[in-house]
Amino acid sequence: MSNFPTHPIPYGRQHITESDIEAVTATLRSDYLTQGPKVGEFEEQFAAYVGARYAVAVSNGTAALHLCALALQVQPGQRVITTPITFAASANCVRYCGGEVHFADINPATALIDLQAVRRLLESHPKGYFHGLIPVDFAGLPVNLEEARMLADEFGLWIIEDACHAPGGYFTDSRGHQQSCGNGQYADLAIFSFHPVKHIATGEGGMITTNREDLYQELLKLRTHGITKDPAQMHRHDGGWYMEMQELGYNYRMPDMLCALGISQLQRANEGLARRRQLAARYDEAFADISGVTSLAGAGGHAYHLYVIEVEDRKGLYDWLRAKQIFAQVHYIPVHTMPYYQQFGWKPGDFPLAENYYQRCLSIPLFPSLTDEEQDYAIACIREFIDR
Repeated sequence: MSNFPTHPIPYGRQHITESDIEAVTATLRSDYLTQGPKVGEFEEQFAAYVGARYAVAVSNGTAALHLCALALQVQPGQRVITTPITFAASANCVRYCGGEVHFADINPATALIDLQAVRRLLESHPKGYFHGLIPVDFAGLPVNLEEARMLADEFGLWIIEDACHAPGGYFTDSRGHQQSCGNGQYADLAIFSFHPVKHIATGEGGMITTNREDLYQELLKLRTHGITKDPAQMHRHDGGWYMEMQELGYNYRMPDMLCALGISQLQRANEGLARRRQLAARYDEAFADISGVTSLAGAGGHAYHLYVIEVEDRKGLYDWLRAKQIFAQVHYIPVHTMPYYQQFGWKPGDFPLAENYYQRCLSIPLFPSLTDEEQDYAIACIREFIDR
C-alpha cells in the first residue's frame, strides 16, 4: 500500500492558482466590486463555453433554480417532477413558489432519473396534471435531454436542466451530434453551481443558461429586485437616475470579484475536465476485477464531478476510509425521505431503486489536483477493506 498521507484526502477540492488570485486581486483594485464589467464578461464566456445564447450569473446554484422556477411562473398547486437522488435544492425551488414536488425513480445503472418511470407517472394522470420536469445530470453524467424533450412536448411540460455536476459534459443525440449540458437545445433553462467542489469554483456562485430571450430578460429583472433600467421596458422615463420595480424580485447578484475568479477558472475548465476523466478511467480499471465494488455506468460525455462506487457495507467502508485520512461522501440521501418532504405523504419505500442506491453509494476522491499517488492509496485502502 502507498504511504499513509500527511494530509486528509477529501472527495472533492477546489484548485486555486496564482492566476486565480491575481484575477481577484485586480478586481479588488478596480472601481467595481459588484455589478461591474466582470459579470457580463463571465456570462458571455460561460455561454460560449456551453454553447448557449444567453447566460445570467447569480449568487449560487440554489438561487439559479429559484429564479428559473419564478421565470417559468411556477404557481401554488402546480406539479413538477424531479429525481429523489439529488441535492434538496432541485426540489426546493418548486416549493419556494408554492408548487408540489413529485418524484420518479432512478435507473440503477446510472442513478439518473429514469425517463420511463417519468412516462409511467405522466400516463397515470390526465394531461395537464403536471407542469414541469427537472432532470439532474447526476455525478456529471448527462440525462438524454432529447428524449426528455420529446416526453415533455408530449405532455406539455417545461424543462429545467440541473447541470450543476456537468459543465463540459455532453450526450450524443439521435443524429450523432454532441449536445453540451446547458446549451439550451432541449431544456428551457439550465443551471450551474460554482461551489468549491465543482468544476469551476468561485466560493459561491451560479449560472443560468437559456436560448429563450423572453426568459433571459425576465431573469435579468428577477435577480435584481424585479428592477429594470431599460427605457424600452419602463412605463415612463424621468431621467438618467430613473428605474422601475416592475415585479417582486430578489437580490441574487454575483459580485465582480467572484466573476473574475470564475473567468480565470473557466480558462482551465477543459484541462480540469480531462484530468477528471483520466482519474475516472484509472478507477474503472482498478475496480474492474473487484467483485465487491460496483461503479456507476459512465459515458464519453461524462463530466465526472463525482466518482461513485456501490458496496454492500457502505457505512463500514466510509468509517474505514476516514480512519485512513480519506474523507469520502454520500450523494445523496433521497429527497423524499427527508422529514420536510414526508409531511407531504412521501415515505421510505416509495422509490425502492433510489433507496437501495442510497444504502450502497459512496463518492470517493476525484478532483483535478488529486495525484496518482493519492488515488493509488485510496484504491489500495478500498481493496484492503473489501478483501478483509
